[in-house]
Amino acid sequence: MSYRVAFLDLDDTLYPPASGVWNAIGERIQVFMMDRLGLSYEQATGLRRRYFEEYGTTLNGLWHNHAVDPQEYLAFVHAVPLEEMLERDPDLAGMLRELPQQRVVFTNANRQHAERVLACLGITHEIDAIVDLFALEMVNKPEPAAYQRAMALAGVDDPAACVLADDLPRNLHPARSMGMTTVLVGPGPADGGADVHIQRINDLVAALPRLREPIDG
Repeated sequence: MSYRVAFLDLDDTLYPPASGVWNAIGERIQVFMMDRLGLSYEQATGLRRRYFEEYGTTLNGLWHNHAVDPQEYLAFVHAVPLEEMLERDPDLAGMLRELPQQRVVFTNANRQHAERVLACLGITHEIDAIVDLFALEMVNKPEPAAYQRAMALAGVDDPAACVLADDLPRNLHPARSMGMTTVLVGPGPADGGADVHIQRINDLVAALPRLREPIDG
């Protein structure tokens, strides 16, 4: 079976972690939690870690336990100077343009943040769709239901027809269990349990030549 959909994570996947974007977002998460919940920096760090482990994202922990408005939270934590931290990536744009598959950003962030990142990288027109946290109805990776929802939104019902590229092994494990081909991107562990491990998303097709095959049907 040929691949029909390439699901691409956003942060620290479509751009390198060295850009500092996620660190900047993380600092704003800390500030939000300290201000909203009256926590010290250390307390916010601990709670953030616990919610990340239990809920997949800090936001879902805050939403479930503290009635935090997801839109307000995301607007605050994503208010970082992306335009100063990311630059256009013509090689990435060229690689994506050649893919015959549907190219879908699959992210626990929101559409607004995804659109800003894509614009900074110069790949807006190489992405066919964005499946964000709200499209997922607040069920985020690594919850199995998030992957089922993403597939439904992409119009595909067979996991074997899907590739997922992500920087977090824990987000790849459910996808691989379902039957997707999984690609770990970045400096993650070599034994991260993915089918393929690459350092840069730009190397996706070179590492997975089957992506070049025409789509059946």
